[in-house]
Amino acid sequence: MIKFFHLIFILLSISSFVGRVYLAEKRPEMLEQKWIKIGPHIINSLLLLTGFALVFQGSWLSGEYGWIVAKLIALLGYVGLGIVAIKRQGELRWKAFAGAIACFVYIITVAVSKNIFIFF
Repeated sequence: MIKFFHLIFILLSISSFVGRVYLAEKRPEMLEQKWIKIGPHIINSLLLLTGFALVFQGSWLSGEYGWIVAKLIALLGYVGLGIVAIKRQGELRWKAFAGAIACFVYIITVAVSKNIFIFF
């Protein structure tokens, strides 16, 4: 059940990110609405909570856990690049957006494979 909610929060998180980048480009005034400011933080907090619950439920910290550390580092990259993608303009926005999406894809790939070297 926790995994189901975790997957739902993943979809909501990436959807809200893409939506906010779109709004930043097309209708930046909408980013000032309270629910658009707060909603993604709630979703991402629930995503992290369900992720931690899955780690402890699966006893994944008792064995090889490098993949969890890799996901956390990539998550920091995703957040940092996401902030740049939403707050900046022009070419930098789209480079940061592409980098954030690449981090997201890496996180998903590592989560599925439990292997930090996704190209090997």
